[in-house]
Amino acid sequence: MNQQRSFLGIILIGIGIYFLLQQYSIPFLSRFDTWPTILIILGIAFLFNGYAQKLSDSIFPGVVLLGLGIHFHALTHSVQWIDHWGMYTLIIGFAFLLRSQKTNQGMVVGLIFIIISFMAITSIAMPNWFRWFDYIFVQLERFWPILLILIGSILLFKK
Repeated sequence: MNQQRSFLGIILIGIGIYFLLQQYSIPFLSRFDTWPTILIILGIAFLFNGYAQKLSDSIFPGVVLLGLGIHFHALTHSVQWIDHWGMYTLIIGFAFLLRSQKTNQGMVVGLIFIIISFMAITSIAMPNWFRWFDYIFVQLERFWPILLILIGSILLFKK
């Protein structure tokens, strides 16, 4: 099967199902006619392209799009879903881990992202004697753009 045709075919089938759900307003499935569903469809198309067609470059964007779609969908439909920045780094960490299964690259980066995510998400419910950890994350949240600029500059200009 041609790689571009299968990717386009999955996207067209997914978008067709999306608009069909919008058009007929089926009671149980009407909760899926939101914009995060499009992210889920694109993520599934990338993942299918990555695994079925053996294109490891499609795995990372597939996991990110699928994860973001599930996250935004759950935010609107579930009261218990966590609305925290740690969820985004968790999604990226899982994307690195799944891609590393095929390419053997990025496992350490994925594990670092996942550890940071779990530490950040659980810092909400930590005991009082562990509030110094929350203080560190508050400071990181304030200065993370500067930290990104510094790391990018080091990567760009280091020889």
